Amino acid sequence: MCGIAGFFSIKGVFNANEIQAMTNTLAHRGPDAEGHFSDGVIAMGHKRLSIIDLSTDANQPMHSHCGNYTMVFNGEIYNYAEIAQEIGIKAKTNSDTEIILEAFVKWGSSFVNKMNGMFAIAIYCHVSKELFLFRDRIGIKPLYYYFNENQLAFASEIKALLALEYINKHKQINSSAVRSFLQLGYIPEPESIYANIKKLSKGHYACFNGKELKISAYWKLTAKIQNGVICDEQEAKEQLTELIKDSVKYRLIADVPYGTFLSGGVDSSLVSAVAQKTTNHQLKTFSIGFDDAKFNETHFARQVAKHIESDHYEFILTEQEALNHVPDIFKYYDEPYADSSAIPTMLVSKMARQHVTMTLSGDGGDELFHGYGSYLWANRLNNPLTHLSRKAVKGIFNKGSSRFKRIGYLFDYEKKESLKAHIFSQEQYFFSQKELSKLVNKEYENQILLNDDYNDLLRPLNAAEQQALFDLHYYLPDDLLTKVDKASMRYSLETRVPLLDHRIVEFALNLDSDLKIKNGNAKYLLKQVLYDYVPQSIFDRPKWGFGIPLVKWLKADLNFLMDDYLSEELIKKAGFVNFSIVENLIKRFNTNNEDYLYNRIWVLICLHRWYGDVYRN
Repeated sequence: MCGIAGFFSIKGVFNANEIQAMTNTLAHRGPDAEGHFSDGVIAMGHKRLSIIDLSTDANQPMHSHCGNYTMVFNGEIYNYAEIAQEIGIKAKTNSDTEIILEAFVKWGSSFVNKMNGMFAIAIYCHVSKELFLFRDRIGIKPLYYYFNENQLAFASEIKALLALEYINKHKQINSSAVRSFLQLGYIPEPESIYANIKKLSKGHYACFNGKELKISAYWKLTAKIQNGVICDEQEAKEQLTELIKDSVKYRLIADVPYGTFLSGGVDSSLVSAVAQKTTNHQLKTFSIGFDDAKFNETHFARQVAKHIESDHYEFILTEQEALNHVPDIFKYYDEPYADSSAIPTMLVSKMARQHVTMTLSGDGGDELFHGYGSYLWANRLNNPLTHLSRKAVKGIFNKGSSRFKRIGYLFDYEKKESLKAHIFSQEQYFFSQKELSKLVNKEYENQILLNDDYNDLLRPLNAAEQQALFDLHYYLPDDLLTKVDKASMRYSLETRVPLLDHRIVEFALNLDSDLKIKNGNAKYLLKQVLYDYVPQSIFDRPKWGFGIPLVKWLKADLNFLMDDYLSEELIKKAGFVNFSIVENLIKRFNTNNEDYLYNRIWVLICLHRWYGDVYRN
């Protein structure tokens, strides 16, 4: 796990000395080693967090055996030993880095189809003068790039791109990103908050020859959806069990101490249980909770840890300890980002890093096996009768409590074509399109076009499957995986995600939906696998989210954020939204007990805090 950065400019608008400034911003991603390469046109930098082959021979940038290629790489390739055997090379190191590079030399850009792992890769060919960029299939590792007037720069984080004077001087706000952020709480790929800085989309690679940038897909979620589905429960369970066991085994390949995040929920419990069965020593497990009982799940994690006999660590946060880390969201995420669960994720990463260098997490289970309530809502709201009666239903719910008003918003959508984004936004308590039409100023009325038409597939998907596919396309990589990457790398901790092995993803895409939700039981098949490792009785309880008491905080210790970042002066200076509507929103939240508005206020705070930090001068 590492931080990578670089640029390619024939015109020389970037200074070769600036590669050092870029890698300096990524020090938290790789404290173990640093390397640079430059030839006047191309520059590449690397900050290393040593996980596999801790020797200096595995440092980067790395040059190919033939000397024609140079590479920097962030991530891990788990099947590198098999690939090395297939290409038949005499390796000089024990690292996956060397194997990746030699695989590219042998197979060209198609090498990426052989890789099982998480990665952001940059390879430069000294002969053809071409730079290649690759990002993993699911979007686990980030890769941002700047492209304008034939100038290309890339990095693991936006802050490294802004370390280049030319980019920082010419940065502009991406007007379409503002409205999308207020609806979703994150900025969907391939866009960022900056007009000329983009995310290389998951499952894509790019080639730049100094003039033209070509971006191509090598793997797509929709292309992996087959005509038929796996319907036999026993067969499906056997397949899934073997896939998870193999995926966890791969992800325990490391030359450093490791452990797992254990929340006590289904996904992390399954990963932890399989990991403990796989490793030959006592697994370290880590959980975190708040002293507020409503947000403390550690007793469930403790039960799981006791059963699998792991070496368990838990940390109970006081409110003040958590509040002290709120500024980290704004500092380390580089663009507006409103998932407040980044705070406990950062804190559990900090705790884990005191004991291990690598962890496994359970991310992906909800999206793959239908664990969210939004999938039930997708089926309800796509019912033709519900669609016709939605306005009347909304009116009934709006007369009720705060909770019922929140449900009423789910029925208040403009058109069926935008229903997936609407369901997501209202499940997360963000702004609906109707609200945004009044809130957002004209300059920011456009938004990022989402590719959410899933009708032209080999088989038709039901509403819940389409909603889950929407989450796999956007929410998972651009919110959840971004959260984990930035939070864990903040403390130089590598985090691997076994449930997002692309083989498991492809299996889940073609699993009968009746084995995902059966008799109202969400994540049914995944739970059947889990119960072979941990007793079902531990999980006979409602689903808990990994969150913080944000409503309470905004009405108390974080109330000052509304004064500081939703002031009339700052809102009018930024020009994103109508201040009078924001003012009324805050009044309703503070005096009318409309607690469901908390995330609308939080997303506005995040947007204007980012603006204040970047444009304070």
